[in-house]
Formats: sequence, C-alpha cells, structure tokens
Amino acid sequence: MAHTPVLLKEVLEYLDPKPGQFIIDGTVNRGGHTTAILKKMMPSGKYLAVDLDENILENTKSEINSKFQIPNSTFEIVWQNDNYANIPEILKRKEMGKADGLLVDLGFSSAQIENSNRGFSFQKNEPLDMRYDIVQKLMAHDVVNKYSEKELADIIWKFGEERFSRRIAKKIIEERAKEPIVNTFQLVEVIKMAVPRSYEKGRIHPATRTFQALRIFVNDELGNLEKLLKNLDFILNRDGRAVIISFHSLEDRIVKNYFKEMKQSKKVELLTKKPITATEEEIRLNPRSRSAKLRAIKII
Repeated sequence: MAHTPVLLKEVLEYLDPKPGQFIIDGTVNRGGHTTAILKKMMPSGKYLAVDLDENILENTKSEINSKFQIPNSTFEIVWQNDNYANIPEILKRKEMGKADGLLVDLGFSSAQIENSNRGFSFQKNEPLDMRYDIVQKLMAHDVVNKYSEKELADIIWKFGEERFSRRIAKKIIEERAKEPIVNTFQLVEVIKMAVPRSYEKGRIHPATRTFQALRIFVNDELGNLEKLLKNLDFILNRDGRAVIISFHSLEDRIVKNYFKEMKQSKKVELLTKKPITATEEEIRLNPRSRSAKLRAIKII
C-alpha cells in the first residue's frame, strides 16, 4: 500500500525547512514527509530521522537512499531506531546540538496494519501484540488476559473514551475464564457480545475504541507525548519550530494544553491558534487525513 503523508503542504508551511538547517523527524514512518522536507533542505543541512519500529525505519532508509544523492560533505542524515520521547537523550549522546525544526506525526503506519502481524487492526486475525517495539515486554495479550476487570474498564475508558468500557471489561473477564483471548478476532467477538446491537449501526466499528485504548496503553503513547513536549526547550533552538500532528482528541488535548502553557510562560509563539485540518480534497484522496490535526509553535 502506498504511503500518503497527511497535511504535507501544511507541514512544509509551518515547519518551513531551509538549506543549512538541522531538522528532526521524530516519527519517520514510511518517509512521506521526510522526502518533501529533504528536497527543501538540499544541498546542505542535517536531518535526524527517528522511528520506534526498526523494520519500518530500515525500509524507509533504503527508499530515501535510493531517491537522493546525499552530498556527504554538506548534508548528514542520522537514522535512529528509538522512541521520539528520547530525542533529548539522542541529541546529547550524538552531540548534535539543538535543532531548527521538529516534526512528530502521531499516526501509525499502514504498514503496521498490513504487514506487522502484531494485531493493530480488528479487521485482520492476528496475535494480540500491539507493540511498536518488539523488545518491549508488555503486549495487549497480557493486558486482556491478566488485568483485573476494573483495570481493563479504566484503560478502555481513559484511552478509548468508550462509553461501554465497563460492559466490555466484564465480558472480557467472563470469556477469558473459558479460554485465553489470544487473537484479534476473538477480542472483536467479545466486544460485539458486550455492546448493544445498535452500536454496529453507528459511525465506527464496535472494536475501534477498545483497540485504540489497548494500543495507546501498551505503547504508553500519551506518556511519551508528554515527555517530548516537556523537553522542547532542550530540543529546539531559539526560533525553532515544532509541528505536531495528532489523530484523536486525547493527543490533541495534550498538545493544545502544553502549547497554551508555554505561550502563557512567554516561551513560544503559537503559529496555529486553532488546529489545522485536512481540506475536503485531501480527505477524498486520503481518508486517513480526516481525523488529523496539526498544531505548531515557534520558540522565542
């Protein structure tokens, strides 16, 4: 499946990459944004490309190297398999200094749905894994089969905003007592049994919010986002720009509140007073962009 980067025109506008700058992409993914940014930066500059999924990072690295003739003397790309929350540590370890721009696209790749075999999608029958980083120990399987009813209900409510979280948690406990819930289709059936039949006639699949909640919890996505936002001062130079693309209300709320606090402390200038969303044309061409929200700031 071809990867189409969301809000590409807007990313280039607010990140405003130029030759000679140092830009960080904290979530390289399939390299859609990276390709466009590198074109703006050539022939000189420095680029730190970070992604937590090692397979995706290696594939993207190969694709970028085949597209570009990187001038060794004036341009440097550093590829790093790591969590974007660890960017301050990466910069210190590699002695790279502060950056002029930071992009973080919080959406997960279509490749993680299509090829990972880690159970991110409720539309494919795969093991209940949901880890971006396979070195990590905690899997969705562990949460579903070992956590208490209250813990499950809290996770599904807090990270999925699922109004039937208690019913779903109760049904998970009942069904796992009969046999472990080890794959995605098993969990989908449990969820369908727990929610009212009318749910299936709604706008989204009954499993959407529960799967989102498990993925966010397993990968500590909100905690990582907060860690990054707390450290923007250590990542960006004065006049450095941060562009964050979120895909659900929990993420966007965190970004909005942190940016607001930083503005009140006179640390940043808000480049986007309201979140930037996709045009109708982009949504038609790339339905994934429908839920994308972009917010941007400049360090002052």
